[in-house]
Amino acid sequence: MLRCLIFVNSRVWENLIPHIEFAYNQVVNSTTSHTPFEVVYGFNPLTPFDLLPILILDEVLCNDGFGKTSFIKNLHHHIKLQIEMKVHKYVQHANRGRKALIFKQGD
Repeated sequence: MLRCLIFVNSRVWENLIPHIEFAYNQVVNSTTSHTPFEVVYGFNPLTPFDLLPILILDEVLCNDGFGKTSFIKNLHHHIKLQIEMKVHKYVQHANRGRKALIFKQGD
């Protein structure tokens, strides 16, 4: 993606990195079926302005924090199961047509 954007002017590539990173983190991963940003933070921002900190009272933050942690734990458990299923499919596809070799003593 960076190569496509710096084709015209190759001296400004470091200014484009935050934009490219934001775009990359918005793409759904085929293995996890979630975006990298969603895996880490539990939500998908639509624009970079969604990342601005929101001022919340301490009481609301504490009450909401417990719900947020349980949501993230459930999300990570679901993603772990998705990854295990994908790995199992990859193994089945890679081992398709292979014969099991049984070695005897002295082989």
